[in-house]
Amino acid sequence: MSAAERFDAVVIGAGIAGASTAFFLQSKGLRVLALERDQPASGGTGLSAAIMRQHYSTPLMARLAHAAVEIFQNARALLGRDAGYRRAGYLFLVPPDALALAQKNVAMQRALGIDTSMIYPDELAARMPWLNTDGVAGAAFEPEGGYSDPEVATEAFIAAFRDKGGELRTKTAARALLRDGDRVLGVVLDAGNVHSDWVVNAAGPWAPPLAQSANLAMQMRTVREQDTVWEAKNGRPLPEHSISNAVDAIYLRPLGDRRYIVGRGFPKAYFDVDPYNYKRTADEDFIADVQERMALRIPPLEGARLINAYAALYDVTVDWYQYVGPRDGINGYADFCGGSGHGFKEAPAIARELADWLVDGRVDEDFRQFSYDRIAQGRLFVQSYGGNRG
Repeated sequence: MSAAERFDAVVIGAGIAGASTAFFLQSKGLRVLALERDQPASGGTGLSAAIMRQHYSTPLMARLAHAAVEIFQNARALLGRDAGYRRAGYLFLVPPDALALAQKNVAMQRALGIDTSMIYPDELAARMPWLNTDGVAGAAFEPEGGYSDPEVATEAFIAAFRDKGGELRTKTAARALLRDGDRVLGVVLDAGNVHSDWVVNAAGPWAPPLAQSANLAMQMRTVREQDTVWEAKNGRPLPEHSISNAVDAIYLRPLGDRRYIVGRGFPKAYFDVDPYNYKRTADEDFIADVQERMALRIPPLEGARLINAYAALYDVTVDWYQYVGPRDGINGYADFCGGSGHGFKEAPAIARELADWLVDGRVDEDFRQFSYDRIAQGRLFVQSYGGNRG
């Protein structure tokens, strides 16, 4: 590799954020290099539950989630291949103290064109005989929700990116950013320096040290997130939908063949870890807690067999919304990190608008708030539910 090697843009990280950003930048005619320290989707993306939902409490995130569902639905036309999206429906179970907020948010989402509606306990019991409705004040249901296969989705964007002439280098760590004055000039690799007009930091939990290598602040936590996989007994009525259960603070996503990913939802304790050195198996007390909660809410899962239990990472920002876009006072650099445990589903829609911002200078004012500059400006996002519920 020559020290003079140059690209229009370098995207660091090939999870769903980096892969979709590389694709949309390349689609605009840029010559793009995507760097990945391991393999595409080998970080948090590959272990994501990848629940597809549009239920958010801010119009910005709701419209982006809505746009992302359309991108996933139209993946064959856009990417030339399936992106793993499955229309299974999405159900958000609401406790009494959050019912008014959920009703308000559903009204906002409907005004944005999202197909969603409230369902109340009697109808829930009739439509979903597997559900224990005790303590459930209502639920928001989205027929267009469901889930995606996170590895299939990421690989689809990478393949389409390469089809358009983009270059992917795996097993290639970005050691540092190159900075001169008020401009980031490129990236330091083991084999030499790469120069570019734009560097997009989509490195997830590994994004802060890269930013700091160019004397750029990044307030972000790296926390350990545990998940379990269960197989239900045969011959029982079982859920087909992806479920966020705010009553018992768990989530569930179908895998097929009576199997489900089940994890703990907000509120819960979050523990900071070193992204290079953390326990990758789940804790026994966590497994027991999840098993108890899921069987209480979905009695047919009583006696389910544990198939797998593991831990991944969340990159959590100060307000649980991503850092996206350029920053004041530094040219040639943009963030796209801090998915905060809900970043998979809306990543392609964010990537598309980020590409518009970087290449065409076109950005909606609500999207501009994603910039890391919001911390200094005192413009943090405020949401209804807390944490990664958005």
